[in-house]
Amino acid sequence: MQTKTPDRILQTSLELFNQFGEPNVTTAQIADEMDISPGNLYYHFKGKDEIILELYQRFEKEKLELLDESVGEHLDLEDLWFEIHLTFEIIARYRFLYRNLVDLHGRLPALSKRWRILQKRKMAATRTLCTALINAELMSADTSTLDILCEQVVLTETFWINHWQVFWGNDDQSDPITRGVYQVVRLLTPHMAAEPREYLLALGEAYL
Repeated sequence: MQTKTPDRILQTSLELFNQFGEPNVTTAQIADEMDISPGNLYYHFKGKDEIILELYQRFEKEKLELLDESVGEHLDLEDLWFEIHLTFEIIARYRFLYRNLVDLHGRLPALSKRWRILQKRKMAATRTLCTALINAELMSADTSTLDILCEQVVLTETFWINHWQVFWGNDDQSDPITRGVYQVVRLLTPHMAAEPREYLLALGEAYL
């Protein structure tokens, strides 16, 4: 089945935004990459901001689906690791949103509002998961520590792509997803009970 033109525009835009950075890509370049006329592109999207907002909706849908799956009270530590891995896969797939975060929020108030709501959902889901671990006596943290820990997890996930690119760049041949997952899990391990902590540390070494 042939892919519809709007979907092709979105996929091509996503690839170009991720590769070159959204500010460096024009609608004319997107049309040229697709071998269509700029008029054809503008028939479907009235400008680059519409493309960005549509891509954000797709990103948001993927994130919310993952959050809905992760708030169940499963206590399997491998499931915890896998959930964090899937989070970083989504971040990498829509990395242009993270690389140009401040500018996009200034330009697109609708995106900024929805992003804040999504981040609060992520914070709440992280807290729910940690609380389940605490209730199962796999983890310990008082209320204040838990607040800080959840914010650190969200902060690391949000700015990891930028940190990895600036700090390591082309000098590091490892996968940024792998390193990001490892960083978040290591935020949690000091608060784990002895047995799950050792398990997560061993899992981390094998993962890297």
